[in-house]
Amino acid sequence: MATNRLDILKQMIAQDPKNSFARYGLAMEYAKSGELEQAVSEFHALLAQDESYAAAYFHGGQALEKLGKVEEARAMYEKGIAVTTRKGDLHTRSEIQAALDMLPV
Repeated sequence: MATNRLDILKQMIAQDPKNSFARYGLAMEYAKSGELEQAVSEFHALLAQDESYAAAYFHGGQALEKLGKVEEARAMYEKGIAVTTRKGDLHTRSEIQAALDMLPV
């Protein structure tokens, strides 16, 4: 039986690997606990199956920045801007744009 959020989310994904919400939650739990490589891996897995999951671009980019992978973060933010523009999600687009604008040149 699962005893913590990570275990619960892992079980949910084991039962339904295409559960975007659970995968996003797992990525966020990894990020929150400082396991940034695992978080990035989960964000990439999520976006590979659901490229329209806009929040994953922002938080995935943030995790990449914390790992010092600025160019990978830039690429993730740019892809997120393209996706949110297509979807008409202007709020998330503006958040991703702000994060992109704060990256070193």
